Amino acid sequence: MAKLYFNYSTMNAGKSTVLLQAAHNYVERGMKPYLLTAQFDNRAGEGRIASRIGIGEDADTFNMNDDLFRKIEARLEDGPCACIFIDEAQFLSKEQVWQLARVVDDLNVPVMAFGLRVDFLGELFPGSAALLALADEMREVRTICHCGKKATMVVRKDAQGQVVTGGNQVQIGGNETYVSLCRRHWREAVEDSDDTLV
Repeated sequence: MAKLYFNYSTMNAGKSTVLLQAAHNYVERGMKPYLLTAQFDNRAGEGRIASRIGIGEDADTFNMNDDLFRKIEARLEDGPCACIFIDEAQFLSKEQVWQLARVVDDLNVPVMAFGLRVDFLGELFPGSAALLALADEMREVRTICHCGKKATMVVRKDAQGQVVTGGNQVQIGGNETYVSLCRRHWREAVEDSDDTLV
């Protein structure tokens, strides 16, 4: 029975590595996965999912205006597809998460979404909030803070390495921009006070 899965974490936990390994497992068994990633996240090149450890795979892309149910339905017309893999799932809209739920329920194809849970201000991304509400199964991909505790938060840094506590929710970047921390060290980094996080 098909399910909607949400694999979430902070930055640099290995989400893309896990996605690519799972997709490869399907290929090894003679089954075809369908890979999708956010169109505007082109750090590895447009239409490419890549891991920090050096592996990558070409993928189709989605943007905020795409009807993912129709897009996946059209892909299925070209032949069987064993599983849908979504990278950068935090960039999905609430409507697109519902479309993915319909893919699972109506087309009976499993969907594995991989993305961040919260942004640099500790707020849920809209796509992640919808996935937390609708996913059949959720799995945390873990990474650690510099202190050794599990990292659950992320800070954004500017070009000078200073922590940023304002700005747009979405800013594409990697290790040069984001650092994963445990909650205590995130609070220290953003200089937590009663009015900072309200």
